[in-house]
Amino acid sequence: MEKTALLPDRAVISVTGADRVSFLQGLVSNDVTLAAPGRAVWAALLSPQGKWRADFFILDAGDRLLLDVERGQADELIAALTRFRLRAKVELAIAPLRVLAAWDVGDGTPASAGPEAIAAPDPRLPEAGWRILVPDGTGPGPDAVDDIDWDRHRLLLGLPDGSRDLERDRTVLLEAGFDELNGISWTKGCYMGQELTARTRYRGLVKRRLVPVAFEGAAPAPATPILHEGIEVGSVRSSRDGLGLALLRITDLHAPLYVDDHHRVCVHLPDWMRLPEASS
Repeated sequence: MEKTALLPDRAVISVTGADRVSFLQGLVSNDVTLAAPGRAVWAALLSPQGKWRADFFILDAGDRLLLDVERGQADELIAALTRFRLRAKVELAIAPLRVLAAWDVGDGTPASAGPEAIAAPDPRLPEAGWRILVPDGTGPGPDAVDDIDWDRHRLLLGLPDGSRDLERDRTVLLEAGFDELNGISWTKGCYMGQELTARTRYRGLVKRRLVPVAFEGAAPAPATPILHEGIEVGSVRSSRDGLGLALLRITDLHAPLYVDDHHRVCVHLPDWMRLPEASS
């Protein structure tokens, strides 16, 4: 049965102007030229040192690109992109749009994607469903579920949720699954932070991964250490209802893990995740 949820913690940035595609192309981790009506692109903005600062979906709306972004990052992202604008013919502003997620859709487009909606399949995983942008004041319909249901669904899939799971100026994209989840282009050429991202891949430098976990009892607070034999090997990121994502050392993914030395943490590696042979 199709499920649709309004995501109140998301905002939409409108990018207009003749240079909108080339402008973003030189800054973000994925190939912006692939965004088209009905086809979204997931990308990240990195620091010059190649560390995560923001991520967003890029949807094509004809004469503008729309960035579906974490609401708390929207103003900061506009300011960061504006600093690189220079002479590019680009304008950035918050758009009067709301973000919906729809999943368990089956074939065809979601019922909630009405005539005024801008919709595309979530480019990360087919099971993630669709991203849908609708005008302010437009709801997901009377049969909508709560955004908590979406949060639980994306935790089961192992999908990161912005600053809840990633650390500004610390997280490397390959730690958070951006390669397997179609958040990086390896062929488009240079962008800010591209050198470290490529080096991390080709030299096999990833030592930690963000992975889905289940907890015995209530989920601990974010940043709670995860221990193996009393030694910290990772930490809790976002969580809900006994499920969560945790950043863990790859060498300890199959070890007995605990929080507070008492409550077990069980790692559930998703089918989409690729790990070094010794850790799989």
